[in-house]
Amino acid sequence: MVTQLVPSDVLKKADKILFIAHLALGDFTYLQNCFRSFSEAYPHIKIHIWIDEVRRTNRPESWVYLKKYALYDWVAACPFVAKLYNQTYSPPLFQQSIKEAQLEAYPLVVSLSTLRPPLYASLAREISPQGFVVGMKKSASLFAVHKHLAYRKLDAALDPDAASRPGLHISDIYASWFERLFGFVTLPSARLPFVQIPDRWTDYAKQQLREWGFARESGATSTAPELKQQSKQQSKLVFINPYAKTKKRCWPLERVMELATAIRERDGWHDTAIVVNVVPEEMDAAKTFFDHQKLDRFQLFSAQENFFQLPAILHECDLIISVETAVMHLANAVHVPVIALMRQKNPEWAPIDKANSIVVTALNRRDWVKAITVNQVIAVFPDA
Repeated sequence: MVTQLVPSDVLKKADKILFIAHLALGDFTYLQNCFRSFSEAYPHIKIHIWIDEVRRTNRPESWVYLKKYALYDWVAACPFVAKLYNQTYSPPLFQQSIKEAQLEAYPLVVSLSTLRPPLYASLAREISPQGFVVGMKKSASLFAVHKHLAYRKLDAALDPDAASRPGLHISDIYASWFERLFGFVTLPSARLPFVQIPDRWTDYAKQQLREWGFARESGATSTAPELKQQSKQQSKLVFINPYAKTKKRCWPLERVMELATAIRERDGWHDTAIVVNVVPEEMDAAKTFFDHQKLDRFQLFSAQENFFQLPAILHECDLIISVETAVMHLANAVHVPVIALMRQKNPEWAPIDKANSIVVTALNRRDWVKAITVNQVIAVFPDA
């Protein structure tokens, strides 16, 4: 039996814990299960989360989008998260956040950051000079003195790659981290994505569909897959997400237009309404592109006000098509069938609900998502 990295007496005495991570929406989709399990295993410890913005910049023009990152809304709404640090997108705010965290005098800090782990080892110790500090540690050459010095600041270290092996899903990997750290197991049944959509945003989604002329006759009344059936007379609603954080994982807008046309050529999908998700910073460019296409029953969408706008709209759909980003995981969370467009690399990030997910991969290992063709997607398209 492997001894847990955080000693039981440290956990027994701690009244709060700070987790440091460079989270994306997809990460949190699965990590939140581990945080919830931690809160159940150690109810006396308040969970604080530091979300470090790896795109931190001195450029004020970038802050308008970084400070409205949708993940912040989701984490802040979680009942098992007591405090959130979300102002790390500019160097001055980053330093201000460090000072704020230092005042908390954390007895326990855990860095889950796998990118630049030496940097986060140092950050964790800077925040908690006297506390028990754990961080990720990757192998480093003997000449990487700065890395070894940073790792020496940790009281315990976890190799993030030790649990990785072919066939494991990312949720399994995260669960293994928490078992190694704290000694508890997040059961497979508790690793499925979930999202609790406030009534306000459920109402918003239904009203938005009415304004677009996409209102459903009966609507989705349950998140259970077997109850998501719509009437035969009702037109379908398909959500397409071609955007990811990096351009190499995005799908060309030209292909979105081709796919919309191809969908409507299929029996039972002729009158399909299509919603295309657009990241806020690309909305102007997307409008310019699609304004020239003259597609009917077609709308661009962006969750610019609150994160929960996104899952609320997704929940109303009959099918979701998404590149490898958070939307394909949220599809599982709202129990809507999804076609996920992925590279061959990183299969551990495939949607976890296999019964309601179809994965279409690029044909060659070196290919990016943009290499996936419309014909590949239509070939796996469900019957009406």
